[in-house]
Amino acid sequence: MAATTHTVTNQAPPLVGYDVFTADRALSEAVERHTAPELVDEVREELAGLGRTAGSAQAQEWGVLANENPPKLRTHDRYGNRIDEVEFHPSWHRLLGKAVSAGLTDAWGRPAGHVRRAAGFLVWTQAEGGHGCPVSMTHAAVPALRTDPALAAEWEPRLTSHVYEEGLRPAAEKGGVLFGMGMTEKQGGSDVRANTTSAVPLSADGEYVLTGHKWFCSAPMSDGFLVLAQAPGGLTCFLVPRVLADGTRNAFAIQRLKDKLGNKSNASSEVEFDGTWARRVGEEGRGVRTIIEMVAATRLDCVIGSAAIMRQAVAQAVHHASYRSAFGGLLVEKPLMRNVLADLALESEAATTLALRLAAAYDADTEEERAFLRLAVPAAKYWVTKRCTPVAGEALECLGGNGYVEESGMPRLLREAPLNSIWEGSGNVQALDVLRALQREPQAINAFLQEVGKARGADHRLDAAIKDLLTELSDLDGIEARARRLVERMALVLQGSLLVRWAPSQVADAFCASRLGGDWGAAFGTLPHSLDLASVVERARAEV
Repeated sequence: MAATTHTVTNQAPPLVGYDVFTADRALSEAVERHTAPELVDEVREELAGLGRTAGSAQAQEWGVLANENPPKLRTHDRYGNRIDEVEFHPSWHRLLGKAVSAGLTDAWGRPAGHVRRAAGFLVWTQAEGGHGCPVSMTHAAVPALRTDPALAAEWEPRLTSHVYEEGLRPAAEKGGVLFGMGMTEKQGGSDVRANTTSAVPLSADGEYVLTGHKWFCSAPMSDGFLVLAQAPGGLTCFLVPRVLADGTRNAFAIQRLKDKLGNKSNASSEVEFDGTWARRVGEEGRGVRTIIEMVAATRLDCVIGSAAIMRQAVAQAVHHASYRSAFGGLLVEKPLMRNVLADLALESEAATTLALRLAAAYDADTEEERAFLRLAVPAAKYWVTKRCTPVAGEALECLGGNGYVEESGMPRLLREAPLNSIWEGSGNVQALDVLRALQREPQAINAFLQEVGKARGADHRLDAAIKDLLTELSDLDGIEARARRLVERMALVLQGSLLVRWAPSQVADAFCASRLGGDWGAAFGTLPHSLDLASVVERARAEV
Protein backbone atom coordinates (compact mmCIF):
# COMPACT_ATOMS: atom_id res chain seq x y z
CA MET A 1 0.00 0.00 0.00
CA ALA A 2 1.38 3.40 -0.96
CA ALA A 3 2.57 5.50 1.98
CA THR A 4 0.85 8.55 0.54
CA THR A 5 -2.55 7.11 1.41
CA HIS A 6 -1.61 7.38 5.10
CA THR A 7 -0.71 11.04 5.11
CA VAL A 8 -2.63 12.56 8.02
CA THR A 9 -4.20 15.97 7.48
CA ASN A 10 -7.05 17.99 8.96
CA GLN A 11 -6.81 16.35 12.39
CA ALA A 12 -6.74 18.34 15.62
CA PRO A 13 -3.59 17.86 17.70
CA PRO A 14 -4.10 16.44 21.19
CA LEU A 15 -4.99 18.93 23.90
CA VAL A 16 -1.89 18.34 25.99
CA GLY A 17 0.93 20.32 27.51
CA TYR A 18 -1.17 23.18 28.84
CA ASP A 19 -2.07 24.75 32.18
CA VAL A 20 -5.56 23.50 33.00
CA PHE A 21 -6.06 26.17 35.66
CA THR A 22 -4.81 29.28 33.88
CA ALA A 23 -6.52 28.28 30.63
CA ASP A 24 -9.87 28.24 32.45
CA ARG A 25 -10.83 31.91 32.65
CA ALA A 26 -14.02 31.32 34.59
CA LEU A 27 -12.17 29.32 37.24
CA SER A 28 -9.12 31.55 37.57
CA GLU A 29 -11.31 34.66 37.86
CA ALA A 30 -13.46 32.96 40.51
CA VAL A 31 -10.40 32.05 42.57
CA GLU A 32 -9.15 35.63 42.46
CA ARG A 33 -12.61 36.94 43.32
CA HIS A 34 -13.02 34.74 46.39
CA THR A 35 -9.45 34.90 47.74
CA ALA A 36 -8.07 37.60 50.01
CA PRO A 37 -5.76 39.95 48.04
CA GLU A 38 -2.73 39.09 50.14
CA LEU A 39 -3.16 35.39 49.27
CA VAL A 40 -3.99 35.66 45.56
CA ASP A 41 -0.46 35.33 44.21
CA GLU A 42 0.32 32.34 46.42
CA VAL A 43 -2.92 30.55 45.53
CA ARG A 44 -2.62 31.32 41.82
CA GLU A 45 0.94 29.97 41.72
CA GLU A 46 -0.10 26.84 43.59
CA LEU A 47 -3.02 26.14 41.25
CA ALA A 48 -1.07 26.95 38.10
CA GLY A 49 1.54 24.38 39.10
CA LEU A 50 -1.17 21.80 39.59
CA GLY A 51 -2.77 22.90 36.32
CA ARG A 52 0.42 22.32 34.37
CA THR A 53 0.72 18.84 35.83
CA ALA A 54 -2.95 18.07 35.08
CA GLY A 55 -2.48 19.13 31.47
CA SER A 56 0.74 17.18 30.99
CA ALA A 57 1.09 14.10 28.83
CA GLN A 58 2.22 12.15 31.90
CA ALA A 59 -0.90 12.89 33.96
CA GLN A 60 -3.15 12.13 31.01
CA GLU A 61 -1.38 8.79 30.59
CA TRP A 62 -1.91 8.04 34.28
CA GLY A 63 -5.62 8.62 33.78
CA VAL A 64 -5.76 6.28 30.80
CA LEU A 65 -3.81 3.51 32.52
CA ALA A 66 -5.80 3.72 35.75
CA ASN A 67 -8.99 3.13 33.78
CA GLU A 68 -7.63 0.52 31.40
CA ASN A 69 -6.32 -1.46 34.39
CA PRO A 70 -9.19 -1.42 36.90
CA PRO A 71 -8.75 -2.57 40.52
CA LYS A 72 -8.72 -6.27 41.36
CA LEU A 73 -10.12 -7.87 44.50
CA ARG A 74 -7.90 -10.33 46.39
CA THR A 75 -10.03 -11.96 49.07
CA HIS A 76 -7.41 -14.54 50.13
CA ASP A 77 -3.67 -15.02 50.02
CA ARG A 78 -1.99 -18.09 48.53
CA TYR A 79 -2.39 -20.01 51.79
CA GLY A 80 -6.11 -19.38 52.12
CA ASN A 81 -5.91 -16.60 54.67
CA ARG A 82 -8.56 -13.91 54.29
CA ILE A 83 -6.85 -10.61 53.36
CA ASP A 84 -9.60 -8.56 51.64
CA GLU A 85 -7.28 -6.32 49.66
CA VAL A 86 -7.76 -4.45 46.41
CA GLU A 87 -4.87 -4.09 43.99
CA PHE A 88 -4.56 -0.93 41.91
CA HIS A 89 -2.41 -0.02 38.93
CA PRO A 90 0.58 2.17 39.86
CA SER A 91 -1.02 5.06 37.98
CA TRP A 92 -3.87 5.11 40.51
CA HIS A 93 -1.36 5.65 43.31
CA ARG A 94 0.41 8.38 41.35
CA LEU A 95 -2.87 10.22 40.82
CA LEU A 96 -3.81 9.88 44.49
CA GLY A 97 -0.36 10.87 45.63
CA LYS A 98 -0.46 14.06 43.61
CA ALA A 99 -3.96 14.89 44.84
CA VAL A 100 -2.96 14.52 48.49
CA SER A 101 0.36 16.36 48.13
CA ALA A 102 -1.51 19.21 46.41
CA GLY A 103 -3.69 19.66 49.50
CA LEU A 104 -6.94 18.32 48.07
CA THR A 105 -7.77 16.76 51.44
CA ASP A 106 -6.72 19.87 53.36
CA ALA A 107 -9.36 22.61 53.32
CA TRP A 108 -10.63 23.04 56.85
CA GLY A 109 -7.70 24.72 58.56
CA ARG A 110 -5.83 26.95 56.12
CA PRO A 111 -6.63 30.41 54.69
CA ALA A 112 -8.96 30.29 51.67
CA GLY A 113 -8.80 26.55 52.19
CA HIS A 114 -12.09 25.64 50.57
CA VAL A 115 -11.69 27.89 47.53
CA ARG A 116 -8.15 26.76 46.75
CA ARG A 117 -9.07 23.14 47.44
CA ALA A 118 -12.25 23.30 45.29
CA ALA A 119 -10.32 24.88 42.43
CA GLY A 120 -7.58 22.26 42.76
CA PHE A 121 -10.14 19.45 42.80
CA LEU A 122 -11.77 20.89 39.66
CA VAL A 123 -8.39 21.12 37.94
CA TRP A 124 -6.87 17.81 38.97
CA THR A 125 -9.91 15.59 38.41
CA GLN A 126 -9.88 16.66 34.78
CA ALA A 127 -6.86 14.37 34.47
CA GLU A 128 -8.89 11.47 35.94
CA GLY A 129 -12.10 11.49 37.94
CA GLY A 130 -12.25 8.11 39.70
CA HIS A 131 -9.57 8.76 42.29
CA GLY A 132 -11.50 11.86 43.35
CA CYS A 133 -13.79 9.56 45.36
CA PRO A 134 -11.42 8.78 48.27
CA VAL A 135 -10.02 12.32 48.05
CA SER A 136 -13.52 13.74 48.47
CA MET A 137 -14.52 11.45 51.34
CA THR A 138 -11.27 12.08 53.21
CA HIS A 139 -11.81 15.83 52.94
CA ALA A 140 -15.46 15.52 53.96
CA ALA A 141 -14.86 13.31 57.01
CA VAL A 142 -13.35 16.18 59.00
CA PRO A 143 -16.56 18.00 60.03
CA ALA A 144 -18.22 14.74 61.06
CA LEU A 145 -15.29 13.78 63.28
CA ARG A 146 -15.30 17.22 64.87
CA THR A 147 -18.48 16.26 66.69
CA ASP A 148 -16.12 14.25 68.91
CA PRO A 149 -13.12 16.44 69.91
CA ALA A 150 -11.01 13.48 70.99
CA LEU A 151 -11.49 11.68 67.68
CA ALA A 152 -10.87 14.89 65.74
CA ALA A 153 -7.62 15.51 67.60
CA GLU A 154 -6.44 12.00 66.76
CA TRP A 155 -7.58 11.74 63.14
CA GLU A 156 -7.79 15.23 61.62
CA PRO A 157 -3.99 15.74 61.29
CA ARG A 158 -3.82 12.45 59.41
CA LEU A 159 -6.77 13.28 57.14
CA THR A 160 -5.43 16.73 56.22
CA SER A 161 -1.85 15.55 55.75
CA HIS A 162 -0.13 16.18 52.42
CA VAL A 163 1.48 12.72 52.57
CA TYR A 164 0.00 9.72 50.76
CA GLU A 165 1.08 6.24 51.85
CA GLU A 166 -0.52 3.23 50.21
CA GLY A 167 -1.04 -0.06 52.00
CA LEU A 168 -2.85 -1.22 55.13
CA ARG A 169 -1.08 -0.45 58.42
CA PRO A 170 -2.15 1.05 61.74
CA ALA A 171 -3.09 4.66 61.12
CA ALA A 172 -0.67 5.86 63.80
CA GLU A 173 2.21 4.49 61.72
CA LYS A 174 1.28 6.38 58.53
CA GLY A 175 2.09 9.93 57.50
CA GLY A 176 -1.41 10.41 56.14
CA VAL A 177 -4.64 8.45 55.77
CA LEU A 178 -7.68 8.21 53.53
CA PHE A 179 -11.29 7.73 54.56
CA GLY A 180 -14.31 6.09 52.97
CA MET A 181 -17.96 5.91 53.87
CA GLY A 182 -20.61 3.19 54.15
CA MET A 183 -24.22 4.25 54.58
CA THR A 184 -26.44 2.46 52.07
CA GLU A 185 -27.72 -1.09 52.35
CA LYS A 186 -29.61 -3.38 49.98
CA GLN A 187 -33.00 -2.91 51.56
CA GLY A 188 -32.76 0.84 52.13
CA GLY A 189 -30.60 2.65 49.59
CA SER A 190 -30.98 6.37 50.21
CA ASP A 191 -33.42 5.64 53.03
CA VAL A 192 -30.59 5.11 55.50
CA ARG A 193 -32.96 4.98 58.48
CA ALA A 194 -34.01 1.56 57.15
CA ASN A 195 -30.48 0.24 57.76
CA THR A 196 -30.28 -3.08 59.62
CA THR A 197 -26.56 -3.23 60.49
CA SER A 198 -26.43 -3.63 64.27
CA ALA A 199 -24.05 -2.07 66.78
CA VAL A 200 -23.60 -3.76 70.17
CA PRO A 201 -21.80 -1.76 72.88
CA LEU A 202 -18.64 -3.14 74.46
CA SER A 203 -17.52 -2.48 78.00
CA ALA A 204 -15.19 0.36 77.01
CA ASP A 205 -16.96 3.67 76.54
CA GLY A 206 -17.70 4.47 72.90
CA GLU A 207 -16.61 1.06 71.57
CA TYR A 208 -18.99 -1.26 69.68
CA VAL A 209 -19.09 -4.40 67.58
CA LEU A 210 -20.89 -4.15 64.23
CA THR A 211 -22.72 -6.87 62.29
CA GLY A 212 -24.25 -6.25 58.87
CA HIS A 213 -23.81 -5.64 55.17
CA LYS A 214 -23.07 -2.43 53.26
CA TRP A 215 -24.31 -2.44 49.67
CA PHE A 216 -22.04 0.41 48.55
CA CYS A 217 -18.72 1.10 50.22
CA SER A 218 -16.36 3.06 48.02
CA ALA A 219 -12.57 3.03 48.23
CA PRO A 220 -12.34 -0.09 50.44
CA MET A 221 -8.54 0.25 50.77
CA SER A 222 -9.00 3.41 52.81
CA ASP A 223 -7.66 3.53 56.36
CA GLY A 224 -10.98 4.29 57.99
CA PHE A 225 -14.70 4.54 57.26
CA LEU A 226 -17.63 6.43 58.64
CA VAL A 227 -20.64 4.12 58.69
CA LEU A 228 -24.18 4.09 60.04
CA ALA A 229 -25.56 1.28 62.19
CA GLN A 230 -28.43 0.67 64.61
CA ALA A 231 -27.25 1.05 68.22
CA PRO A 232 -29.54 0.55 71.23
CA GLY A 233 -30.35 4.28 71.07
CA GLY A 234 -31.09 4.31 67.35
CA LEU A 235 -29.20 4.98 64.12
CA THR A 236 -25.68 6.06 65.02
CA CYS A 237 -22.47 7.06 63.25
CA PHE A 238 -19.31 4.99 63.76
CA LEU A 239 -15.65 5.08 62.78
CA VAL A 240 -14.44 1.72 61.45
CA PRO A 241 -10.64 1.41 60.99
CA ARG A 242 -9.35 -1.14 58.48
CA VAL A 243 -6.39 -1.97 60.74
CA LEU A 244 -6.63 -1.95 64.53
CA ALA A 245 -4.09 -0.21 66.75
CA ASP A 246 -2.31 -3.50 67.54
CA GLY A 247 -1.72 -4.15 63.84
CA THR A 248 -4.39 -6.81 63.34
CA ARG A 249 -6.92 -6.49 60.55
CA ASN A 250 -10.42 -5.41 61.51
CA ALA A 251 -13.26 -7.68 60.35
CA PHE A 252 -13.97 -6.11 56.96
CA ALA A 253 -14.91 -8.74 54.39
CA ILE A 254 -15.06 -7.39 50.85
CA GLN A 255 -17.67 -9.52 49.10
CA ARG A 256 -17.19 -8.15 45.59
CA LEU A 257 -16.32 -5.05 43.57
CA LYS A 258 -19.10 -3.39 41.61
CA ASP A 259 -18.95 -3.59 37.82
CA LYS A 260 -19.93 0.00 37.05
CA LEU A 261 -20.88 2.02 33.99
CA GLY A 262 -17.93 4.33 34.50
CA ASN A 263 -15.62 5.32 37.35
CA LYS A 264 -13.62 2.24 36.39
CA SER A 265 -10.41 3.22 38.15
CA ASN A 266 -12.13 3.42 41.53
CA ALA A 267 -13.10 0.39 43.61
CA SER A 268 -16.69 0.38 44.82
CA SER A 269 -17.49 -2.62 46.96
CA GLU A 270 -19.93 -4.58 49.06
CA VAL A 271 -18.62 -5.33 52.54
CA GLU A 272 -19.66 -7.55 55.44
CA PHE A 273 -19.22 -6.58 59.08
CA ASP A 274 -19.10 -9.54 61.46
CA GLY A 275 -17.59 -8.73 64.84
CA THR A 276 -16.18 -5.51 63.40
CA TRP A 277 -14.74 -3.12 65.98
CA ALA A 278 -15.99 0.46 65.75
CA ARG A 279 -15.78 3.72 67.66
CA ARG A 280 -18.94 5.78 68.10
CA VAL A 281 -18.92 9.26 66.56
CA GLY A 282 -21.42 11.60 68.21
CA GLU A 283 -24.37 10.47 70.27
CA GLU A 284 -26.44 7.33 69.86
CA GLY A 285 -29.51 7.90 67.73
CA ARG A 286 -28.05 10.98 66.04
CA GLY A 287 -26.20 9.24 63.24
CA VAL A 288 -27.75 11.19 60.37
CA ARG A 289 -27.19 14.52 62.12
CA THR A 290 -23.57 13.54 62.83
CA ILE A 291 -22.74 12.45 59.30
CA ILE A 292 -24.78 15.12 57.50
CA GLU A 293 -21.88 17.58 57.32
CA MET A 294 -19.83 14.92 55.57
CA VAL A 295 -22.70 14.36 53.17
CA ALA A 296 -23.00 18.09 52.48
CA ALA A 297 -19.28 18.38 51.75
CA THR A 298 -19.32 15.41 49.39
CA ARG A 299 -22.41 16.83 47.67
CA LEU A 300 -20.45 20.00 46.97
CA ASP A 301 -17.71 17.81 45.53
CA CYS A 302 -20.33 16.28 43.23
CA VAL A 303 -20.96 19.79 41.93
CA ILE A 304 -17.24 20.47 41.56
CA GLY A 305 -16.60 17.10 39.92
CA SER A 306 -19.40 17.68 37.42
CA ALA A 307 -18.03 21.13 36.68
CA ALA A 308 -14.66 19.51 36.03
CA ILE A 309 -16.12 17.00 33.56
CA MET A 310 -18.05 19.74 31.77
CA ARG A 311 -15.01 21.99 31.58
CA GLN A 312 -12.82 19.25 30.13
CA ALA A 313 -15.53 18.24 27.65
CA VAL A 314 -16.02 21.83 26.48
CA ALA A 315 -12.27 22.45 26.28
CA GLN A 316 -11.87 19.37 24.08
CA ALA A 317 -14.80 20.36 21.84
CA VAL A 318 -13.59 23.94 21.32
CA HIS A 319 -10.04 22.72 20.76
CA HIS A 320 -11.16 20.23 18.12
CA ALA A 321 -13.35 22.76 16.33
CA SER A 322 -10.50 25.29 16.31
CA TYR A 323 -8.34 22.95 14.21
CA ARG A 324 -10.78 20.85 12.20
CA SER A 325 -11.89 22.16 8.82
CA ALA A 326 -15.13 21.24 7.07
CA PHE A 327 -17.27 22.75 4.35
CA GLY A 328 -14.70 25.35 3.44
CA GLY A 329 -13.53 26.60 6.83
CA LEU A 330 -12.73 25.89 10.46
CA LEU A 331 -15.60 24.36 12.39
CA VAL A 332 -15.29 26.98 15.11
CA GLU A 333 -16.07 29.69 12.56
CA LYS A 334 -19.28 28.04 11.35
CA PRO A 335 -22.33 29.81 12.86
CA LEU A 336 -24.13 26.62 13.82
CA MET A 337 -21.13 24.96 15.45
CA ARG A 338 -20.32 28.23 17.19
CA ASN A 339 -23.83 28.22 18.63
CA VAL A 340 -23.37 24.71 19.98
CA LEU A 341 -19.98 25.48 21.50
CA ALA A 342 -21.22 28.71 23.07
CA ASP A 343 -24.21 26.92 24.57
CA LEU A 344 -21.95 24.28 26.10
CA ALA A 345 -19.55 26.94 27.35
CA LEU A 346 -22.39 28.73 29.15
CA GLU A 347 -23.31 25.55 31.02
CA SER A 348 -19.71 24.97 31.99
CA GLU A 349 -19.06 28.51 33.21
CA ALA A 350 -22.31 28.63 35.17
CA ALA A 351 -21.37 25.38 36.94
CA THR A 352 -17.85 26.56 37.76
CA THR A 353 -19.00 29.95 39.01
CA LEU A 354 -21.61 28.37 41.28
CA ALA A 355 -19.22 25.72 42.62
CA LEU A 356 -16.62 28.31 43.65
CA ARG A 357 -19.26 30.53 45.23
CA LEU A 358 -20.33 27.61 47.43
CA ALA A 359 -16.72 26.90 48.38
CA ALA A 360 -16.28 30.56 49.34
CA ALA A 361 -19.32 30.25 51.61
CA TYR A 362 -17.58 27.44 53.47
CA ASP A 363 -14.52 29.66 53.94
CA ALA A 364 -16.62 32.55 55.25
CA ASP A 365 -18.34 30.24 57.78
CA THR A 366 -20.83 32.86 59.00
CA GLU A 367 -24.36 32.12 60.16
CA GLU A 368 -25.76 33.69 57.00
CA GLU A 369 -23.46 31.70 54.72
CA ARG A 370 -24.25 28.45 56.51
CA ALA A 371 -27.94 29.16 56.00
CA PHE A 372 -27.28 29.89 52.32
CA LEU A 373 -25.43 26.59 51.90
CA ARG A 374 -28.32 24.67 53.42
CA LEU A 375 -30.41 25.39 50.31
CA ALA A 376 -27.78 26.17 47.71
CA VAL A 377 -25.81 22.90 48.04
CA PRO A 378 -28.68 20.46 47.36
CA ALA A 379 -30.11 22.75 44.67
CA ALA A 380 -26.72 22.98 42.95
CA LYS A 381 -26.10 19.27 43.39
CA TYR A 382 -29.46 18.52 41.80
CA TRP A 383 -29.05 20.77 38.78
CA VAL A 384 -25.33 20.88 37.95
CA THR A 385 -24.88 17.12 38.14
CA LYS A 386 -27.91 16.60 35.90
CA ARG A 387 -26.49 18.95 33.26
CA CYS A 388 -23.20 17.07 33.16
CA THR A 389 -24.31 14.09 31.07
CA PRO A 390 -25.97 16.04 28.23
CA VAL A 391 -22.99 18.41 28.11
CA ALA A 392 -20.53 15.52 27.84
CA GLY A 393 -22.66 13.84 25.18
CA GLU A 394 -23.01 16.98 23.06
CA ALA A 395 -19.31 17.80 23.38
CA LEU A 396 -18.48 14.27 22.23
CA GLU A 397 -20.68 14.84 19.19
CA CYS A 398 -18.69 17.97 18.34
CA LEU A 399 -15.75 15.67 17.63
CA GLY A 400 -17.91 13.45 15.42
CA GLY A 401 -16.68 9.91 14.98
CA ASN A 402 -13.33 10.92 16.47
CA GLY A 403 -15.13 11.57 19.75
CA TYR A 404 -16.76 8.15 19.79
CA VAL A 405 -13.47 6.25 19.94
CA GLU A 406 -11.73 5.62 23.23
CA GLU A 407 -8.46 7.31 22.26
CA SER A 408 -10.19 10.70 22.27
CA GLY A 409 -10.96 10.44 25.99
CA MET A 410 -14.52 11.60 25.39
CA PRO A 411 -16.20 8.21 26.05
CA ARG A 412 -14.57 8.10 29.50
CA LEU A 413 -15.95 11.55 30.27
CA LEU A 414 -19.41 10.49 29.13
CA ARG A 415 -19.36 7.32 31.23
CA GLU A 416 -18.21 9.28 34.26
CA ALA A 417 -20.81 12.02 33.84
CA PRO A 418 -23.89 10.33 35.46
CA LEU A 419 -22.03 9.34 38.62
CA ASN A 420 -22.25 12.63 40.52
CA SER A 421 -25.99 12.81 39.97
CA ILE A 422 -26.40 9.47 41.77
CA TRP A 423 -23.67 9.62 44.41
CA GLU A 424 -24.72 11.13 47.77
CA GLY A 425 -28.40 11.06 46.85
CA SER A 426 -29.99 11.13 43.41
CA GLY A 427 -32.16 13.91 42.03
CA ASN A 428 -35.30 13.19 44.02
CA VAL A 429 -33.32 13.03 47.27
CA GLN A 430 -31.84 16.47 46.58
CA ALA A 431 -35.20 17.96 45.64
CA LEU A 432 -36.82 16.61 48.79
CA ASP A 433 -33.94 17.94 50.86
CA VAL A 434 -34.56 21.41 49.43
CA LEU A 435 -38.25 21.10 50.36
CA ARG A 436 -37.36 20.16 53.93
CA ALA A 437 -35.18 23.23 54.26
CA LEU A 438 -37.88 25.47 52.80
CA GLN A 439 -40.47 24.15 55.22
CA ARG A 440 -38.34 23.98 58.37
CA GLU A 441 -35.57 26.56 58.05
CA PRO A 442 -36.83 30.05 57.12
CA GLN A 443 -33.35 31.49 57.57
CA ALA A 444 -32.17 29.35 54.65
CA ILE A 445 -34.63 30.78 52.13
CA ASN A 446 -33.93 34.27 53.45
CA ALA A 447 -30.19 33.80 52.86
CA PHE A 448 -30.82 32.35 49.40
CA LEU A 449 -33.08 35.24 48.36
CA GLN A 450 -30.62 37.79 49.71
CA GLU A 451 -27.91 36.21 47.56
CA VAL A 452 -29.89 36.27 44.30
CA GLY A 453 -31.24 39.70 45.19
CA LYS A 454 -27.74 41.18 44.96
CA ALA A 455 -28.14 41.10 41.16
CA ARG A 456 -31.66 42.54 40.94
CA GLY A 457 -32.07 45.41 38.54
CA ALA A 458 -29.14 44.35 36.34
CA ASP A 459 -31.09 42.20 33.84
CA HIS A 460 -34.83 42.27 33.22
CA ARG A 461 -34.98 38.53 32.51
CA LEU A 462 -33.32 37.74 35.82
CA ASP A 463 -35.70 40.11 37.60
CA ALA A 464 -38.69 38.36 36.03
CA ALA A 465 -37.30 34.95 36.97
CA ILE A 466 -36.83 36.02 40.58
CA LYS A 467 -40.41 37.29 40.66
CA ASP A 468 -41.71 34.00 39.26
CA LEU A 469 -39.63 32.07 41.80
CA LEU A 470 -41.10 34.08 44.66
CA THR A 471 -44.57 33.22 43.38
CA GLU A 472 -43.72 29.51 43.39
CA LEU A 473 -42.23 29.71 46.86
CA SER A 474 -45.33 31.39 48.24
CA ASP A 475 -47.35 28.18 47.89
CA LEU A 476 -45.71 25.08 49.34
CA ASP A 477 -48.89 23.02 49.64
CA GLY A 478 -48.70 19.86 47.55
CA ILE A 479 -45.28 20.93 46.33
CA GLU A 480 -43.60 17.52 46.29
CA ALA A 481 -44.85 16.62 42.82
CA ARG A 482 -43.38 19.83 41.38
CA ALA A 483 -40.23 19.83 43.51
CA ARG A 484 -37.91 19.19 40.57
CA ARG A 485 -39.27 22.19 38.65
CA LEU A 486 -38.85 24.41 41.68
CA VAL A 487 -35.30 23.27 42.48
CA GLU A 488 -34.27 23.59 38.83
CA ARG A 489 -35.59 27.14 38.82
CA MET A 490 -33.80 27.97 42.04
CA ALA A 491 -30.50 26.72 40.66
CA LEU A 492 -30.90 28.61 37.38
CA VAL A 493 -31.83 31.85 39.13
CA LEU A 494 -28.82 31.48 41.41
CA GLN A 495 -26.50 30.79 38.48
CA GLY A 496 -27.95 33.69 36.53
CA SER A 497 -27.52 36.09 39.43
CA LEU A 498 -23.87 35.09 39.86
CA LEU A 499 -23.11 35.45 36.15
CA VAL A 500 -24.82 38.85 35.98
CA ARG A 501 -22.62 40.04 38.83
CA TRP A 502 -19.32 38.52 37.78
CA ALA A 503 -19.17 37.13 34.24
CA PRO A 504 -18.51 39.13 31.05
CA SER A 505 -21.64 40.76 29.69
CA GLN A 506 -21.73 38.42 26.67
CA VAL A 507 -21.86 35.37 28.94
CA ALA A 508 -24.47 36.79 31.32
CA ASP A 509 -26.61 38.05 28.43
CA ALA A 510 -26.61 34.67 26.69
CA PHE A 511 -27.36 32.79 29.91
CA CYS A 512 -30.26 35.04 30.91
CA ALA A 513 -31.72 35.08 27.40
CA SER A 514 -31.71 31.29 27.14
CA ARG A 515 -31.99 29.78 30.62
CA LEU A 516 -34.15 32.48 32.20
CA GLY A 517 -35.76 34.31 29.28
CA GLY A 518 -36.94 31.21 27.44
CA ASP A 519 -35.26 32.07 24.11
CA TRP A 520 -33.82 28.57 23.83
CA GLY A 521 -34.66 25.22 22.26
CA ALA A 522 -34.65 21.75 23.76
CA ALA A 523 -31.12 20.92 22.54
CA PHE A 524 -27.76 22.65 22.74
CA GLY A 525 -26.99 24.99 19.86
CA THR A 526 -30.33 26.82 19.99
CA LEU A 527 -29.18 30.15 21.47
CA PRO A 528 -30.52 33.39 19.96
CA HIS A 529 -28.44 34.11 16.86
CA SER A 530 -28.12 37.79 17.71
CA LEU A 531 -25.88 37.17 20.74
CA ASP A 532 -22.10 37.63 20.74
CA LEU A 533 -21.41 33.91 20.58
CA ALA A 534 -17.89 34.22 19.20
CA SER A 535 -16.75 35.93 22.42
CA VAL A 536 -18.36 33.21 24.54
CA VAL A 537 -16.56 30.49 22.59
CA GLU A 538 -13.23 32.32 22.66
CA ARG A 539 -13.48 32.64 26.42
CA ALA A 540 -13.86 28.86 26.70
CA ARG A 541 -10.81 28.07 24.56
CA ALA A 542 -7.90 26.34 26.31
CA GLU A 543 -4.71 27.87 24.94
CA VAL A 544 -1.89 25.37 24.58
